[in-house]
Amino acid sequence: MPQAIATAAEGTRDGAGDAGARSTTGAHGAGTAQAQGSDFAPLLRAVKGQGLLERRTGWYAAGIAANLVALGAVITGMFLLGDTWWTLLLALPLAVFWSRTAFVGHDAGHAQISGDRRASRAIGLVHANLLLGMNEAWWNDKHVRHHANPNHIDKDPDVGVGALVWTQKQAAQREGFARWLTRNQARLFFPMLLLEGIALKISGFQYLRRQPARERLLSALLLVAHLGLYAALLLTVLSPGKALVFALVHHALFGLHLGMAFAPNHKGMEMPDPDGDRWGHLQRQVLTSRNVRGGILTDWFLGGLNYQIEHHLFPSMPRPHLRLAQPMVHAHCQALGMPYAETGLIESYRQALQHMHEVGEPLR
Repeated sequence: MPQAIATAAEGTRDGAGDAGARSTTGAHGAGTAQAQGSDFAPLLRAVKGQGLLERRTGWYAAGIAANLVALGAVITGMFLLGDTWWTLLLALPLAVFWSRTAFVGHDAGHAQISGDRRASRAIGLVHANLLLGMNEAWWNDKHVRHHANPNHIDKDPDVGVGALVWTQKQAAQREGFARWLTRNQARLFFPMLLLEGIALKISGFQYLRRQPARERLLSALLLVAHLGLYAALLLTVLSPGKALVFALVHHALFGLHLGMAFAPNHKGMEMPDPDGDRWGHLQRQVLTSRNVRGGILTDWFLGGLNYQIEHHLFPSMPRPHLRLAQPMVHAHCQALGMPYAETGLIESYRQALQHMHEVGEPLR
């Protein structure tokens, strides 16, 4: 499902994203099903009226070019330093610009960069499969299910049982080492992110078997090409021992950066009751998401995902427009009496870790 997110994004662009809002009231019920259906419509009209759903292809072109130049500069630096332990210092900027590359792939999957699906997929394949070794089809399939039902225990893969768990019901079923892990998951969260860069590659290769044959072949070729080019770069510059250490440090920092960008978004926010009433689009996206306050540096470091509420309401909205939509969304939620979560970066991590700690509390 490589372009599933693009399809979903187009649905929101056309107003179809509010289809789910025509159901019964949720935890913060606002009246009848008809009233629920109207909650998002005025906001969508206002956002469209401001032109905030129009794409910023030039902005993205400049950003992609700058990121490629930065990656090239880091690689050039590696060759200039050569076979020395000092080259390991460049693992940090390389990890940072890899994260920038991942943000571009994310935005391409949401059809933020181009309305042409082939162009969007090409951008995703280059940035995810070739440059990062991460299967864009796997990411899109997982991510579109998350966007459709964020924090829904039965439908959002991001809160399914894995290395970490997100509800005390999930925690109660853990045994052995997994039980110990859950008991200590809050304090282990950031150390575990150091493994995420490698885990993303493994998951991408595992997903190949689920792809159609033609799509699988292209994805596999690009993933293998990435591994070959990455290994060739490191072994050309460094001795095998140093190359291995560089790869481990680089992937650890990459996973940590990505995890720090995604962790504040939903962890510790409301989780819809699987057996309760279905929430409307506005409720489903706002109540389960958390924004992170900050300036230009925060926007840059988190790839615009600090405007998580706006991103979930309008997944096809170009990244530079999210901050412009934020005051409109905030005011709309205030007018409806709907909670709008926004906090600082450090506080967002504290809230996420507190939730993980509380989930593991019964096991301690």
